[in-house]
Amino acid sequence: KMEVLILFSILLNSINGSPVEDTKATPVPVVLWHGMGDSAAGMTGIESILKENIEGVYVHRIMIGGNIVIDTESGFFRDTNRQISEVCEMMANDPELQDGYNAIGFSQGGQFLRAVAQRCPNPPMKNLVTFGAQHQGVFGFPNCPGEMVFFCDIVRDLLNYGAYVEFVQDILVQAQYWHDPLHFDTYVEKSKFIAEINNEKTEKNASYAINLAKLENFVLVKHSEDSMVEPRESEHFEFYVPGQADVILPLRESPIYVEDRIGLKALDEAGKLHFMEVEGDHLQFSRQWLIDNIIEVFFKN
Repeated sequence: KMEVLILFSILLNSINGSPVEDTKATPVPVVLWHGMGDSAAGMTGIESILKENIEGVYVHRIMIGGNIVIDTESGFFRDTNRQISEVCEMMANDPELQDGYNAIGFSQGGQFLRAVAQRCPNPPMKNLVTFGAQHQGVFGFPNCPGEMVFFCDIVRDLLNYGAYVEFVQDILVQAQYWHDPLHFDTYVEKSKFIAEINNEKTEKNASYAINLAKLENFVLVKHSEDSMVEPRESEHFEFYVPGQADVILPLRESPIYVEDRIGLKALDEAGKLHFMEVEGDHLQFSRQWLIDNIIEVFFKN
């Protein structure tokens, strides 16, 4: 009997592979999308931190266009909806991502990756983390990243000319998430990206709430002293009460949540919606903060 048992256990092991192999699951890949004024090249530091802390992880740094120059320019001048479609195609065509992936979006890359989750559920996004994202758009353009003053001057000129003028909406990324609470009806009617992805149009897209609610976790990181995002509450999906630009409407009282237009309420009730705040200005956080609060908690499968 003992010999039979030993033989049986040897057979089982040969079928299953050794127990050591069983426990070594392939880590969930991570997709990164940079912010305004940055490029895929600027994501190498984050990629290194991920690879140092998650053994064998595959990282896909999103690059729009064929090179870093086009990628950087696309953060200012390109149709956002087209960029989302291009990224959906990239995700679908990357063989490493087919079983699902985690995603981190920085600044405007945050709301862009959320749009990917809402519009393109395959391959599935598992955990989405956004740093300083303008989920409710912006009403103000107070500061400019680093060396991008020339670009930012053009952005301001176009926004002053008219954020909702059709040709500006077509080409200017920042106009596509410009949210004017003083002209709320115009915003809802003319905004080609942020009003649409937040399901504020008269005709709602029911798939948005279904798809976003499939996330395992949605983590919204807000920067306590953010001087670039106005209002900074947009990073936690909050915005001005329509008709003025002073009082902020709490998320859980706003129509996007109450009517569950995009799945936030479903995520919240399931304990999958996480609001975090980190000390500092726009996109400022320490390496250790990222490791302790994001990688260890949400990315170690």
